[in-house]
Amino acid sequence: MEAVAVRHDTGSHSEFRLTQVADTLVPAVRKAGFTREDGHWLKRFPADTPHLDRAWENFARLVVLMLRQSAGLDPVPWDTALDEVCRRLDAAGVDWWLTGSAALAVRGLPLTPGDLDLVVSAADARRVGDLLLDGLIEPVAPADWFCDWWGRAMLGARVEWVGGVGPAADQPAPTDFGPAAAAHLDLVHWRGHKLRLPPLSLQRAVSLRRGLHERVRLIDAVD
Repeated sequence: MEAVAVRHDTGSHSEFRLTQVADTLVPAVRKAGFTREDGHWLKRFPADTPHLDRAWENFARLVVLMLRQSAGLDPVPWDTALDEVCRRLDAAGVDWWLTGSAALAVRGLPLTPGDLDLVVSAADARRVGDLLLDGLIEPVAPADWFCDWWGRAMLGARVEWVGGVGPAADQPAPTDFGPAAAAHLDLVHWRGHKLRLPPLSLQRAVSLRRGLHERVRLIDAVD
């Protein structure tokens, strides 16, 4: 057993907990944003969050797979997941675009994304949760961050989205998920889908700031 999922409900919140986490998965748990409290790891959601029960069922079933992929122990079928995301969101008319390493991979860069990072409109953030309900592992909930909403699903690979991204995302410098990127999106054709992506020059600048020198080299090789 690499991790045990336990749910704990209070009057105001529901906690998705992980106990007995294998040492090999602890870095992935931290990276996924779990908080360490009283000997377990947890994510906390308001009790009235839509799809809370369904998200818990999916979480208990899929969280170990998510963590194993994040830890590099299992392959990440990001392209299959992206094809499914495109089919569902485009058919529903969702306002979304792709960023992160997957936005580079669809341009043909030889790298393997660990997940899919989506930027959606504030109005569509909860609807994405509805459309990905069969894989929803963290219900779409308000975020006190650079965005208004946050959600996470597993569709074979991890899919994460932020909704209602504001100017704070581009402070102190422009990012590949903020308004600066949104104002200059490129259109790229991939497997019959039309994908909106951040400008390659902006992704290069972000990668350079993050010290991802190999990624910078790969960008330079195709730019």
